[in-house]
Amino acid sequence: MLQDNVSETPGVTPPHMTTRKRTRSASRTAVAVQELVTAALTDMKATHINVLDVRKVTDVVDTMIFASGTSDRHVRSIADRVIEKVKAAGMRPFGVEGKRDGEWVLVDLHDVVLHVMLPRVREFYGLERLWEMPPPAAATTAPRRPARPSTHR
Repeated sequence: MLQDNVSETPGVTPPHMTTRKRTRSASRTAVAVQELVTAALTDMKATHINVLDVRKVTDVVDTMIFASGTSDRHVRSIADRVIEKVKAAGMRPFGVEGKRDGEWVLVDLHDVVLHVMLPRVREFYGLERLWEMPPPAAATTAPRRPARPSTHR
């Protein structure tokens, strides 16, 4: 008989398979990075800045920040300034994608992910709609219509 770590008790979920019941609190570093990023975005005149707390949606990241630039050069400059400010604060980004084209630059800052996009690209992909929390299930269900009486005899 093969032994494994899975519980044989019916109805009991093994500890490694449980889902987190509470949302985790944002780390101090994530809050500091978020403030640093939003300040840099404001300094660079980024438009339509939107900060989303996605801790209830995913474990990968705490915060997603979306901002728009007026041109591809502006988008790249905004991303460069954010990277510069983060490095000056003693942190390094995990990665940067899209700087060459400048239509959409993603900056991965560990617990914070920054998306800087041209307005048309931002509207086309609609990432904010994907990551925003949906309303509670009770509010999203359509009211039931009463059953029609059967006309078949």
